[in-house]
Amino acid sequence: MIKITGQPFGYMYTKEKYSNYKLHVEWRWPNGDQNANSGIFLLIAEPKNPFPNGIECNLMLGSAGDFVLLGGSDLAQYQGKPGEPRPGFPMVKKNAPSSEKPAGEWNEANIYVKDGKINVYINGVYQNTGWNKQKEGYIGLQSEGKEVEFRNVTITPW
Repeated sequence: MIKITGQPFGYMYTKEKYSNYKLHVEWRWPNGDQNANSGIFLLIAEPKNPFPNGIECNLMLGSAGDFVLLGGSDLAQYQGKPGEPRPGFPMVKKNAPSSEKPAGEWNEANIYVKDGKINVYINGVYQNTGWNKQKEGYIGLQSEGKEVEFRNVTITPW
């Protein structure tokens, strides 16, 4: 099990870049914190702190499955508002209502990445799809100010 206290603010990431894989991650908010926030970083092109150039699969309580575009990364599904500047953290909202378990219980994310296409399932429920030009990158687990635990993190070629 990986226990993250939330400090320092940042993330850990793999030593190698990956493409075409299934990522399985289980996580929980051990203290039942209703303001819990973390994420799984995918297709990291440039690993800089606190935010890399990559796609975050958000794990924030109530928002698991949303995509956050970090460090200038992009998804074909992101639609900015005409005439408005691009926000610092553009988002692509999930497609279904939250499928998360209550804080304190274990959740699972199954994320499929193939040729830059990302499909996300949270607790077996399809949540999101995004297309990225980046087809290979590092994978990271975020520390964002709150305690979170991860277990059974596996990467399977696909």
